[in-house]
Amino acid sequence: MKFLIAGLGSIGRRHLRNLVALGEQDIVLYRTGKSTLPDQELAQYSTEDTLEGALAHHPDAVIVSNPTALHLDIAIPAAKAGCHLLLEKPISHSLERVKELKRAVEENRIQVLIGYQFRFHPVLRVIKKYINEGKFGKVIQARAHWGEYLPDWHPWEDYVDTYAARKDLGGGVVLTLSHPIDYLNWFFGEAERVWGWFAKKGDWDLAVEDTAEITILHNSDVISSVHLDYLQRPVKHDLSISGTKGSVYWSNMDGRAEFIEAESGSKTPIYLPEGFERNDLFLAEIEHFKEVIRGRAHPICTLEDGIHDLQIALTVLEHPGLEDFRPLIPLS
Repeated sequence: MKFLIAGLGSIGRRHLRNLVALGEQDIVLYRTGKSTLPDQELAQYSTEDTLEGALAHHPDAVIVSNPTALHLDIAIPAAKAGCHLLLEKPISHSLERVKELKRAVEENRIQVLIGYQFRFHPVLRVIKKYINEGKFGKVIQARAHWGEYLPDWHPWEDYVDTYAARKDLGGGVVLTLSHPIDYLNWFFGEAERVWGWFAKKGDWDLAVEDTAEITILHNSDVISSVHLDYLQRPVKHDLSISGTKGSVYWSNMDGRAEFIEAESGSKTPIYLPEGFERNDLFLAEIEHFKEVIRGRAHPICTLEDGIHDLQIALTVLEHPGLEDFRPLIPLS
């Protein structure tokens, strides 16, 4: 297969290295020259500085890994050209052109995988299996907490200039750290209503929110909540779920979880596979994408999933601090 990578920041380069590791060599790069990373590892690949020139190579698939606010500038023309899409999360910073993307995808019968790689996490997949099997009984609460420290996130560049800190590029914690929104929807079903609050709590002068609290009412009648921030040191990303029959705590810092049965109190550890590394999530994602392109698998995170995640984020950003749950912003 021939792949086009649009956007060669840290995630685009990770996808490039993983494609090569999985035996793919026919790779074209579309670059605008704005990456702050060195160019040496890119020198051997065909490179274009216009999207028209890049799509003229007739790639089978396009990996959209440029800043969030520019995703649809790539995804829509690529879909119209008949290219399958691995579209990094979130799919955009607004709903403005999402219907156009949907039409292009449907008319050209292409496959779309949204890049929420935590759906490939081995321990979260076990937790998802436990939920499906009813091991928790009736879920009482689910809480995800993700605190990052933005200045340490991309140490090779000034954090104020990163896409995560720029409103014009679709930054801010609600969009940039939206992984828990996605995996909670994956666990408990689509959101029916959402409440959210956000603020600038840090000492720095960012153009985006650096802290947020979100509560989601899912169609399974489960209520989950999410805390997000750019301020926490050391970083913390964890999840707790409590039910009438059992509970679980997972920490992304060591990757493992522990399930506790309510009646007996017995504890079942859930370990990562031996030798697991963070990049294994992205390798699994690329392998899955290749199977989706070949028609051997259905996308684990569909375009509709990505749209729903974006609707939740935008509902929070456009209606913060309301007293009652809000219906999601419609796709108009």
